[in-house]
Amino acid sequence: MNEVQTDRPPFLYQSWKSLLFLHWQIDPATIQTRLPQGLEIDTFQGKAYLGVVPFYMHALRPRFGPPCPGISYFPELNLRTYVRDATGRKGVWFFSLDAHSKLSVWIARTFFSLPYRYATMSYSIDQDQTTQMRSQRQGEALQTFSYRPTQRIGPARAGSLEAFLVERYRFYSASSKGQLFIGELTHAPYDLHQADVSQYSKTLFAINGFATPDTPPCHIVYSPGVSVKAFAIRKLSS
Repeated sequence: MNEVQTDRPPFLYQSWKSLLFLHWQIDPATIQTRLPQGLEIDTFQGKAYLGVVPFYMHALRPRFGPPCPGISYFPELNLRTYVRDATGRKGVWFFSLDAHSKLSVWIARTFFSLPYRYATMSYSIDQDQTTQMRSQRQGEALQTFSYRPTQRIGPARAGSLEAFLVERYRFYSASSKGQLFIGELTHAPYDLHQADVSQYSKTLFAINGFATPDTPPCHIVYSPGVSVKAFAIRKLSS
């Protein structure tokens, strides 16, 4: 299912753990107005989605060095949607990414042109695999997530909604001058589970200028994690 083919060496190695994918259906036209020129909203059976995704970044490191305390291990929270470029390549567009590492935020903004922000965050996982995550940007409301996996689904079936929402191996970003970039990564397919979610936050919608949904998420899925190779971004010229 990973359609990215590259013979370049990875720029970064990392693992993503305790991922929760919460998705809401949003009017495609509403999202399209927020995308930069050169990207088009990607839909599944005519429906567009915004996703809130909390997870834990583990052992982030460059290919030439080991993980480092204070840089390589931290919780993260993002708001994302799904897009295509002019050639039809599918990827993720991030409206925001919060992380509990000031240096990692600087690196991501500088080298990947991604809209990372620093937030005070905490993360824990207990013996029954319940993940607790809290996140708060300065001046914003506290966001709390509590979730645990239940019945195993396994890898997403090709052509399914799960595959559309989670199996994405490209992302797009933009510089302050409007230059678009494409980033690519590889990892094994997610091992997916149903999830029991006792707490979640919709604050990221308002923070990013969207109306806060008045309904629960329409799709929820969990993964214990994947090991990821990320490649240096490139200018999007076609």
